[in-house]
Amino acid sequence: MSTMDRRLQLQALLSEIPGVKKAYFQEPSADLMEYPCIVYHLDKRESSHADNAPYRHSKRYQVTVMDRDSTSTIPDAVADLPLCAHERRFVVDKLYHDVFNLYF
Repeated sequence: MSTMDRRLQLQALLSEIPGVKKAYFQEPSADLMEYPCIVYHLDKRESSHADNAPYRHSKRYQVTVMDRDSTSTIPDAVADLPLCAHERRFVVDKLYHDVFNLYF
């Protein structure tokens, strides 16, 4: 499976979370975003080695849920994804941001 296919699978998975209007790969300008939304980007690549050669590669995405509702269930749905961990929460202009690290 190609890297692009895998990223598109992640796009579909995030887009299907109930309540999400749009999932964006990388962040568009703020005036183009529809809330509640998810913004994600490739954050880190890791390789495991054996016998001085890489044998497994993993990609970590930073996934940010943005919602005006402080009690939104979208962050809970993202937190339930395998290999996902909540990093932090912050508020900017009454817009709640929940940031996760997701290996996919």
